[in-house]
Amino acid sequence: MTRSHHQLVLPLAALGRDDLAVAGGKGANLGELVRAGLPVPDAVVVSTDAYAAVVQGAGLAATIEAGLLAADGGAGIRAAFAAVTVPDGLRAKILAAYAELGGGPVAVRSSATAEDLPGAAFAGQQDTYLNIVGDVALVDAVRRCWGSLWTERAIAYRDRRDVDQATVRIAVVVQRMVPAEHAGVMFTVNPVTGARDEIVIDASSGLGEAVVSGLVTPDHYVLDASGSVVQRTPGRREVVIRGIDGGGVAHTGDEPVDPLPDTVLVELAELGRAVTAHFGRPQDIEWARADGRVWLVQARPMTALPPAPQRLNPIQRRIGRQHLDYFHTRPYPMDMSAWILPGIGRMVERMLGEIVGLRVRISDVLPEIDGVVDRYVPPLPSPTRAMLAAPARAAHRIRRFTPADWERDPRFIRFRRQVRELDATDLAALGWSDLIGVARHALAVMDLIGDLRVDYLPRTAFDLVRLHAMARVLRLRDLTLGTRTRTEDANRGLEHLAALVRGDPELSAAFAERDGAALLDRVDGDGRADGGGPGRVRQHARFVAALREFLAEYGHRETTSPLLMSAPTWGDAPDTGLARVAVLAGGPPRPPAPDLAAAADERLAAHPIVRRLGAAAAAGRVVAVARAGIAFREDTHFHATAVMPVLRRVALEAGERLAAAGVLPVPDDAFHLRLEELESAADPAGIGPGDAERLRSMVRARSARRDELAGVPMINTADLFPPPPAGSDALVRGVPASAGRVTGPVRVVGGPESFGTLRDGEVLVCPYTNPAWTPLFQRAGAVVVDSGGVGSHAAIVAREYGIPAVMGTGTGTAVLSDGLLVTVDGNAGLVLDG
Repeated sequence: MTRSHHQLVLPLAALGRDDLAVAGGKGANLGELVRAGLPVPDAVVVSTDAYAAVVQGAGLAATIEAGLLAADGGAGIRAAFAAVTVPDGLRAKILAAYAELGGGPVAVRSSATAEDLPGAAFAGQQDTYLNIVGDVALVDAVRRCWGSLWTERAIAYRDRRDVDQATVRIAVVVQRMVPAEHAGVMFTVNPVTGARDEIVIDASSGLGEAVVSGLVTPDHYVLDASGSVVQRTPGRREVVIRGIDGGGVAHTGDEPVDPLPDTVLVELAELGRAVTAHFGRPQDIEWARADGRVWLVQARPMTALPPAPQRLNPIQRRIGRQHLDYFHTRPYPMDMSAWILPGIGRMVERMLGEIVGLRVRISDVLPEIDGVVDRYVPPLPSPTRAMLAAPARAAHRIRRFTPADWERDPRFIRFRRQVRELDATDLAALGWSDLIGVARHALAVMDLIGDLRVDYLPRTAFDLVRLHAMARVLRLRDLTLGTRTRTEDANRGLEHLAALVRGDPELSAAFAERDGAALLDRVDGDGRADGGGPGRVRQHARFVAALREFLAEYGHRETTSPLLMSAPTWGDAPDTGLARVAVLAGGPPRPPAPDLAAAADERLAAHPIVRRLGAAAAAGRVVAVARAGIAFREDTHFHATAVMPVLRRVALEAGERLAAAGVLPVPDDAFHLRLEELESAADPAGIGPGDAERLRSMVRARSARRDELAGVPMINTADLFPPPPAGSDALVRGVPASAGRVTGPVRVVGGPESFGTLRDGEVLVCPYTNPAWTPLFQRAGAVVVDSGGVGSHAAIVAREYGIPAVMGTGTGTAVLSDGLLVTVDGNAGLVLDG
């Protein structure tokens, strides 16, 4: 057979990685393995053209369109495919190819055009049928594979991955069956730790479906770069799947089968490295072994890979732990280029360089690959020649700049004025270049805060060191408690709003019953505290006025992280603030806060040494200037973020114009671009097709990369925190299958009949999973499974959803009960009490 004459059924050897549209992801990858000379069982591919011909010939396009809108989750579409008549010509080609394969048992595998791709494995979303024997059974299996493109789980998965349902098609791989003695999966990078020099192999007796579907807890092996086995965990072999004469498979109990010899593990590892080298990226490989020979039956790019383990020194670990809260959300390219690197990151670089003489490059702290931040690398500041002159520069600043006076500095006064001017700018009225220029102007304004920090922080540090020395001599602690900062002012403002709610019975009832968005509509109408009906606004006028005043002062505060100008601020999303008010209003009134500063001053003045020396006034001044320094440090951070709303509005206005011109699908896609790319782009109103496609392709590529990394942490917390003691008590132990640590109540789900019992954030505990369980992963906070291993469906989906998973516990459903509060440690494979 040659491709030119058989477009409907193609030999695997005629296909390669460029044939995704014809052979689907699985078929294209297998064809590439054949071309590379790797051991793949003989196979043919019933192409996507065959699927398209059946859809057109049977008039199924309308059925598919209607089925996607129906409430039955694609059941009507699948029924139509189950009943469809395969045209005689196509049927003849399929059966002729089957005869060329020997006419014996085959595996029939779905191969959609949106599966086994970088960034989205689509693991288990379409169907596979094993040990198919005979013409009738083969054609029926092909039909069912076509229909499996439209299962509820596959439709939902594509929706989540923003795959256009109208463009997806499916091919079918018909592959000679391997009567496996052992089979399983292999990851060419450790999928839990991210170690690039480790290969992970899961193996069990019989066909690999038991391992892939999570029906069995497999033997688990980890090999290092030299091929040595560094970890060996025996499995349980709860189920063995084998083909039976005449077709089909049988599930049997444990069988006495020897584990894989080390020579086979080494052979598998060598094949895995060869596949990785050929594709140029880590691979998830299904394999089988029969009659002393290893076969590769599937390969796809690994998805949701955690960052590689980092070898951090104590300084980096300390810095990393201190700043970890900032790095839970991956910055967009616009965050990096319009705020982190030229804004807050530049300020950090300046402070270290100009004050201390240390060098840190924020671009090394947040390295980007293909325009997307790959991970967080805790910095290790390095000395420069400027360090030699740092003491002299610091002495000059200590004498000249006193933190208590910083708000009277002309630079801060100018900063406040220019921020007000930026806030009042009508961005929609500006031309394209002027619009983008506002972002650069905002960064220049923010640089004034950097100037202030460089000048005033040396005196702040001096005063704190002096306070620390005094406190050690006096053996006193917490002398700076009660320091008044803008953050504390914001908390007081929220409490004031909560008090207004408690004093208004109707509002109090509304806050008790509604979430943030509904509350916003109730008190406001349009999100600006002035758009509800006149009666409604008058009815709650006092609260609305207080909310307006609060947002005017604190609305620039971040909702997610001070590193993300892409995220809405409090002013952009007032419902987040209202949700906090609801929490406060739902509790008792906050008692008057004790004057912690006054209490600390009294303890200091009453100290015997201070009294004996008559030094109360002098000691009090030491504390006062230290408090002023703390307030300066905190409040300049508060003010530095005042330009974030302007930067966000510029990006969204640019996005609106690009979307209106058809360059971007939605305005928020502008966050996938860099500021310099907007600066170099032509006005969207007159942009050329080539430039428009260039911007679109960058957005598509970066969006896909972000999707791939959506469930991947920016740093493995195991790099920052020591592992639990070897003898630590655990309720349940299993295989670490998806990294992370989550605490939540247990929900035991025995099967599909109990799906509706799972609540958001609960720990899903179950005996097994299969692709039908996928929707539950959107609600679960973590997953604990009796069976399965690192390569099973549950593990793959858990990693893509970014939730911890512990597989192969054996006793999870027996030991854990509904409502029990547990902590799931997916890094260590432990479930701990509380």
